[in-house]
Amino acid sequence: MSPKSQVNADSKHSAGHKRSHPGPTARSKYRPRDGVGWTKRTIDGPGIWATCVKGKEKQAVGELYDLFDTLASDMWPLGISSNDSEGGNSDEELSIEAQIAKEVAAMKRPKIESRFSNCMTGTPCVIFIACKEPVDPVRLVVSHVENVQRTGISRTRYTHRLVPSAGACAANLPNIDDLCAKIFKSFFEENPGTWSYKVELRIRNHNTHSRDVLIQRIVRCLPEGHKVDLNNPEIFILAEVFKSVCGISVVKDYYRLQKFNIMEVGKDKSIATNFDGGEGRVSSGQATSRGDRTLPDPVAST
Repeated sequence: MSPKSQVNADSKHSAGHKRSHPGPTARSKYRPRDGVGWTKRTIDGPGIWATCVKGKEKQAVGELYDLFDTLASDMWPLGISSNDSEGGNSDEELSIEAQIAKEVAAMKRPKIESRFSNCMTGTPCVIFIACKEPVDPVRLVVSHVENVQRTGISRTRYTHRLVPSAGACAANLPNIDDLCAKIFKSFFEENPGTWSYKVELRIRNHNTHSRDVLIQRIVRCLPEGHKVDLNNPEIFILAEVFKSVCGISVVKDYYRLQKFNIMEVGKDKSIATNFDGGEGRVSSGQATSRGDRTLPDPVAST
């Protein structure tokens, strides 16, 4: 082979070699760019399901992080060390050696771990935010929805509905039995008595177990003495089955709080305020061609 032919062959091989390897943008699009992204690849532990506007999942995760952090800080304040709470000597009163030692101690102090983690769902409009102790997802969601019902301010723009899960497990019958037993025991110990109940089951991307089988399995785990009431139950057993994961929680006032649909709760509060002030949904002398329509939940359930 002549030197010229060797050069041409080498250049072709180099060009083909470059084309065979994707550039950095081929993988970077799956990575978070602004600190808000997928931090866990599996859905695990207690947490909060959320549905949001399609195509706005990233923005919804960001606003939920801000919302949950604010609520959790008020409901479960982080402990303050005695050194931080003491109003002792100021930096000006300390010697140089003492100031340096104080700064070094602050640098070595462990960082506070986030109490919320976004879990990858791989499904449009569906979000799961895992919670760490001492956060109680049921108390967190109920508190927020009641605030929205009282003030009419949802503090979110893209989030539709929140569904708390006191625990999560693999969506197989033995694990569901164990999870239900654990959650029911905790709830009825804190809320003794006889209750009427209803199972609110939502299934997404799951075809292993039918709806009837799952409901019967959940009901079988309930202690004796409670009765079913499909019209006006006192408590609701929320069961979310998503792919291979099942989440369970027990809540009260689920219908009164409009199934935790914060968009609807905020909308109803605004309508009620307008009517109380003598204003209708449409100002006098004005008309609307589109009418008032309720935004549906973007995720269909079976």
